[in-house]
Amino acid sequence: MVPPAPTSAVGSLLIVDDNIVQRMQVVALCRELGVEMIYEAGSGAEALELLALLVLPPDVMIVDLEMPVMDGVELIELMHERRLSIPLIVSSSREVVLINTVETMARNLGMPVVAGIRKPLRSDSLAAAFDGWNREQAEPGVVASGAPLAPLDSRELARAIESGAIVAHYQPKVDMAKGVVCGVEALARWTHPVLGEIRPDRFVALAEQDGLIHALTLAMLRQALAAAARWNASGLRLSMAVNLSPRLLEEPTLVRELSALLDEHGLEARQIVLEITESSVVDCLGVALGVLARLRLKGFGLSIDDYGTGFSSMQQLARIPFSELKIDRAFVHGAHQRTNLRVILQSALDMSRQLGLVTVAEGIETPEDWRLVRDSGCGVGQGFLISPAMPGEELPAWVERHAPRLRGLGASN
Repeated sequence: MVPPAPTSAVGSLLIVDDNIVQRMQVVALCRELGVEMIYEAGSGAEALELLALLVLPPDVMIVDLEMPVMDGVELIELMHERRLSIPLIVSSSREVVLINTVETMARNLGMPVVAGIRKPLRSDSLAAAFDGWNREQAEPGVVASGAPLAPLDSRELARAIESGAIVAHYQPKVDMAKGVVCGVEALARWTHPVLGEIRPDRFVALAEQDGLIHALTLAMLRQALAAAARWNASGLRLSMAVNLSPRLLEEPTLVRELSALLDEHGLEARQIVLEITESSVVDCLGVALGVLARLRLKGFGLSIDDYGTGFSSMQQLARIPFSELKIDRAFVHGAHQRTNLRVILQSALDMSRQLGLVTVAEGIETPEDWRLVRDSGCGVGQGFLISPAMPGEELPAWVERHAPRLRGLGASN
């Protein structure tokens, strides 16, 4: 018999489970999926001892929750205390809500979580989890598990902004009913000559901390608006979403600068959507509220980004003139398997409809995600199932090449 072709880029894995029979079954499944180096631990204490001995940590850990002496929850907490940041697959034969709770706990501790899977583990569920891990590694700035992040220098960041080394890539957004590309989100990308790809959250945080966020945002806006103008000229008219730091909302010159950029590129404000994270909405007072009101008066779209991860409420949404609500991937990906996520997703969509907001779901990674979000009444979808972000020069050809596939998604049952 010809062995199955490896389907995973996971090179090494640690299975932590006190049941030797179940460990052996998972080992066999992982070998079928192409994992070459597999470590085993029969308890949490044994896992910690093994991790202390390994020169390189495993790519992924599969952690059973029910184990004597030290359960999976305690193991994850101790890993966090010891700064062992290894991507986790949480597994248990207990109810799905319990697994979801542990996933949330681990993420709140800052631990990377690949998936939560109910036992018995199967080849298809493991393959899907490994595929998610592969995509995470493809994102900018992902480093080896447990490896310390090299420090960033604000002077280097300033030079990168000034020289144009930080570039905008564009992730397509699709009208879910029609299956056609209706917009893009501009995402900053920085390839450091020594450190390689650097995560946007790292250099954006540095820019906010050291007073460079204004320059970074304007650099992204210039690139994004120039790209939109080029696409308009070629007959490809798409909405352009750009992230806006809450720090800039305190600058009354922002409205004038954005209007000047529109005039420079011959664009209308209604083509531009400014995304503001939900967690920053609570602090929008005084000058910030005036800036947001003026932006809407000018015709810019305003999107509340990562909805569901912060502290906003109906009152927050009512007092700020948002035109769009963007639901965080945490409430989208895998929601077809989790009742609590489906309830939250549906309530957000129902609320948006009552408020007259455009709805965008990010983090759509599977056909099941797509069908659930579309059938729940969401208007626009974004995520890896559609496409990761790409350089602007590649987008027009991509739209033409993938039009039949996207129409098929729109028509799928």
